[in-house]
Amino acid sequence: MSFDVNEYYSKLNGGDVLMAFKGDISGERISKVLEVVESGMDDHNEISKVRKKVYNVLVESLQNLYHHIEVLPDVMQGEFGSKFGIIVVSREDGKYRISTGNFVNQDKVDVLKNKIDKINSMGKEELKDMYKFILNHQRLSEKGGGGLGLVDIARKTGSDLVYNFEKYDDTYYFFNLDVFVEIV
Repeated sequence: MSFDVNEYYSKLNGGDVLMAFKGDISGERISKVLEVVESGMDDHNEISKVRKKVYNVLVESLQNLYHHIEVLPDVMQGEFGSKFGIIVVSREDGKYRISTGNFVNQDKVDVLKNKIDKINSMGKEELKDMYKFILNHQRLSEKGGGGLGLVDIARKTGSDLVYNFEKYDDTYYFFNLDVFVEIV
């Protein structure tokens, strides 16, 4: 049996959900997500420092999703749309959880795992050094980034990037990334 995206989406909707979306990811959708989450933090009377951190991490997470999402093959577009993604922002256990998910081609799974595992193995100073190195030595990719996104998220949150890959079929896996921002 293949991975069930709808079941997975339902599981993500735990805690105090500020915003949940599944469908085609566009620039307009990202703007709306930012508005809804900002309004939700207003409703919780969140302090400025936490609001800023959540917002910055959310922007970076959404940029990663938007720029790295794959256009799905026609056979999958009927069910999911061409640029399918999941975004859930919730407040639980003294943290904000920012969850993003999208399909990735199987040939990108090991590269992505290795990158995240490397980032998770680094301390604060190592992340800072890696960030500076990438900033000063990397060229922009064809998708517009220089590889800073995940490093920047790890630096801003001070916590591990939690991820998993669920096999969908012989070509695609569903990649989910959970980022946690402490409420101080």
